[in-house]
Amino acid sequence: MSLRHVTLHQLRIFTVLARHLNMTRAARELHQTPAALSIQIKQLAEYAGAPLYEQVGKKLFLTASGEAVERAGRDILRRLESLTQELDAHRNVERGLLRLAIITTAEYFAPRLVGAFCQEYPGIEVRLEIVNRDSILERLKQNLDDLYIMGQVPEGFPGTAYPFLDNPIVLIAPADHPLTRASAIAPERIGEESFILREEGSGTRMTAENFFRERGIQLRVRMTMSSNEAVKQLVAGGLGLSVLSRNTVAAEVAAGDVAILDVAGFPIRRHWHVVHRRNKRLPAVAERFLSFLLRDRSEPET
Repeated sequence: MSLRHVTLHQLRIFTVLARHLNMTRAARELHQTPAALSIQIKQLAEYAGAPLYEQVGKKLFLTASGEAVERAGRDILRRLESLTQELDAHRNVERGLLRLAIITTAEYFAPRLVGAFCQEYPGIEVRLEIVNRDSILERLKQNLDDLYIMGQVPEGFPGTAYPFLDNPIVLIAPADHPLTRASAIAPERIGEESFILREEGSGTRMTAENFFRERGIQLRVRMTMSSNEAVKQLVAGGLGLSVLSRNTVAAEVAAGDVAILDVAGFPIRRHWHVVHRRNKRLPAVAERFLSFLLRDRSEPET
């Protein structure tokens, strides 16, 4: 066998598997079955003349050969995509691929912005990833996308951030909670309630915990969830209060399922940011989308 028979499809499959180290998750991202991926990776290993990964229990680990193939594959795919984007830019800025990753909380408004952009530029293809905060920071670190939309930008992150949209953080309760009839509620009173929060590392969770910590209040976290939808349903069901972006809860507030409490210090004023790696040369399509989002809105934060 020879490496000259290796296909780009096989390299793409293997780089995704190397990132997840889990056949099921890799298959889900690629919209294929685990069995189909196994066949392609087995053939790639035959071309390479060495095993590319080993399985210990339920965990996958790359072999030294697998790490070498992953590095080369990632480099080849990046170079090819860069060439594609450069040629698209030369031909027509109205065409090309936009690689965009957004944090899960932004899924309540960002897809509409993408839709409006695509209406202006119908020839543009968008590859959209919706992930949690830890994953979006890892994608930024690995330079997997052109642009990223997130709320709270971490200190010392390797990029440039442009605030482009208000992101007020609000405190919500079940619609029939007694505090919904109160005004200017003291944070100390809120500290007596049970909370349902997003997972550790979530931007909204960090915002909430920092707000109450600064006032000497330790939140009573009853449940931790990895989904905004689950948090909202549990709050609506009367299991506790929560802190979320107003964008996230607009529909539930309008429907009367939950209510925004009038708490002193809330809403917490934050912004949504569009981010790219520092000194990254953006493809023409990404530059156009960045301009579309900003349009006389703000200056970058570096």
